[in-house]
Amino acid sequence: MTKDQKNEVIELLKGKFTQYNNFYVADTESLSVAQVGKLRRACFSKEVEMKVAKNTLIKKALESLDAEKYAGVYDSLHKVTALMFSENPKDPAVIISSFRKESNGEKPVLKAAFINGDIYTGDSSLKALTQIKTKNELIGEVIGLLQSPAKRVLAALLNHAENGPTAKAETEMAVVAEAPVVEAPVAEEVKPTPAAEAAPEETTPPATEEASSDEPKAE
Repeated sequence: MTKDQKNEVIELLKGKFTQYNNFYVADTESLSVAQVGKLRRACFSKEVEMKVAKNTLIKKALESLDAEKYAGVYDSLHKVTALMFSENPKDPAVIISSFRKESNGEKPVLKAAFINGDIYTGDSSLKALTQIKTKNELIGEVIGLLQSPAKRVLAALLNHAENGPTAKAETEMAVVAEAPVVEAPVAEEVKPTPAAEAAPEETTPPATEEASSDEPKAE
């Protein structure tokens, strides 16, 4: 490989390390050509990019970006190295685990994983990496927890509808337990207005006496 070709590979790797926050370093030594092809197809189906490169070129690409940031990865750069780049932090781990189960083998071996700034080393980290919660999974769990009280009330109502009067007490208890507590407003004291206190009593004017019928009428 010429110097220009090496520089081209280094620049390609730098672009991938910059693009992805997650990448795995795997050992694919002793895998056949057919097995490597199968592994590539598995990666492609999960939108994981797989690149095989020399360890010296991988290290140079990492050092040129941030030598200190990727320092924990350098010890894993030995033997045959396959890099797996992914937006989803656990997809490469799932691919490696599934591939090994299907082939009844121990390859590829996980040498290291860089996950959002955290570095995991050794094949013993593989199981834990397959159980990483993604952002969408965490959001889904939170939504599920928020919806669970309403689901319990609905389940209680459906149980009452199916089982009849025997489930009435349980349904009412479930609804009461889930219902929010609302405090009754305190009634304000109504004070009489000054106008009402000072209103004068109504008086009836005296009736006008009619003229006596005994007085002579003018002729």
